[in-house]
Amino acid sequence: MTPTERKQAWQQHITDWQASGLSGMAYCKQQTLTYCRFVYWRQKLTGSEEPGKADQARSGFARVAPMPDAGAGLTVSLPGGVSITGLHAGNIELLSAVLRQL
Repeated sequence: MTPTERKQAWQQHITDWQASGLSGMAYCKQQTLTYCRFVYWRQKLTGSEEPGKADQARSGFARVAPMPDAGAGLTVSLPGGVSITGLHAGNIELLSAVLRQL
């Protein structure tokens, strides 16, 4: 395969992945592709500086960031304005149970 053919093949994979609605990892499993190679080509072809950002949006995971006034435990803010507050080592399993139900 020539470099031009390789680039065209990966461009087609990236286009198909974007249309699929799948996470990058799920698409790679479905297509039997190596995920790290997929990420390399996705970055190269789309110019994305944050390779995980598209997968994050499709996966439903929320970014977790420390809050300066989080003295009462961890607060998790989800998209849509939902916040779960007061989490600590003694009740962290509750967060997992709640997120599974969403």
